[in-house]
Amino acid sequence: MARLVYSLILYLGSPLVWLRLLWRSRRQPEYLRHLGERWGFYGQRPEKPCIWVHAVSVGETRAAQPLVEALLAAWPEHALLLTGMTPTGREAGRQVYSDRVIQAYLPYDYPGAMKRFLRHFRPRFGILMETEVWPNLLAAAQASGVPVALANARLSERSARGYARFGVLARPAFGALTAVAAQTEADAVRLRELGARRVEVCGNLKFDVTPPTDKIELGRQWRAGLGGRPVWLAASTREGEEPLILQAYARLAGPDALLALVPRHPQRFDEVAALVDQAGLAMERRSRGLPGPATRVWLGDSMGEMAAYYTLADVAFIGGSLLPLGGQNLIEAAACGCPVLIGPHTFNFTQATEDAIASGAARRVADAKELGEQVDALLQDRLQLDEMRKAATAFAAAHRGATARTLALISRLPTNPARH
Repeated sequence: MARLVYSLILYLGSPLVWLRLLWRSRRQPEYLRHLGERWGFYGQRPEKPCIWVHAVSVGETRAAQPLVEALLAAWPEHALLLTGMTPTGREAGRQVYSDRVIQAYLPYDYPGAMKRFLRHFRPRFGILMETEVWPNLLAAAQASGVPVALANARLSERSARGYARFGVLARPAFGALTAVAAQTEADAVRLRELGARRVEVCGNLKFDVTPPTDKIELGRQWRAGLGGRPVWLAASTREGEEPLILQAYARLAGPDALLALVPRHPQRFDEVAALVDQAGLAMERRSRGLPGPATRVWLGDSMGEMAAYYTLADVAFIGGSLLPLGGQNLIEAAACGCPVLIGPHTFNFTQATEDAIASGAARRVADAKELGEQVDALLQDRLQLDEMRKAATAFAAAHRGATARTLALISRLPTNPARH
């Protein structure tokens, strides 16, 4: 009955879904492409048996890379279907995997759309990345005999409380999962409390993502071109944070320091550029060239180059953490050997953040004022930066291995491609 009411609400809200797509298309016209897929209508069909991986957007798509590579190697006789929900995630999939995978949008969680999706692709099994638990999807998969695992699973205390409020709907969905590969023991406990079965702690797949060598080299080239100029990177910043970061930048004692400012969402590039202009700071866009001697802010309006920015930077602030947004993941920064500063709000990545701080790879700041003070102090203390850089590299190396553990769990699914 609860899922029936949920589905009815979805159907009644359909006009709002169309309005949202139209609204998002004002900045990203790609939202109006492949519309049929969002309701379960597809043209392409795999010629081989299919393995399905769902990664909602850019972060999950890139985090899935080591697992996708392992699946392609383990079952080369199968096609791999990669689904997502955003145009930026789809573009990230194209950049990372080229034509080695089939890409499509996962439908919205309407019962009929999910049945059409499963009937069209007929996956041998599915893997959902992180927290993509949808009641109608999992009910349709269970009815179709398609085992579905949750990989790289994380569940913050806040999210767990939210699911618990709708336990009559959430518990059957979590219970329908065939297996769960949790990032941490705390995640595993919360997932079990919501009804998930066969939960194993496998670690975080993002530790197994190797920074692309060409991007590392690009970052080194940028750094050489600056001639020793210190660089502070503000990475994956969110709405409301950029004014605070620009204020913190104004407090730096070193007049030649460059701020590389990389917003989380590409549709905000122009908005952030306007904020920099309002602050009266000389700015250059990455899309238009490299920063000159007079450039104070270099706006990172490019996609797929975070490893290059981390290689360029002396120290990085990880966005989404100055305001109560839950933070972004600092693992890629650590893998590039970049010292990290993080704000007070990191509830989406609690364990990784606390472990990085404990290892000396990261430091927490309370607010924008302290952020500016810490950046200024670190840029003037090369010894501290070197120690943090070594700690970051060691921290990233010590937590690898989640891919092998997750693949082992998947291979034990009750139904898997190896048995067909």
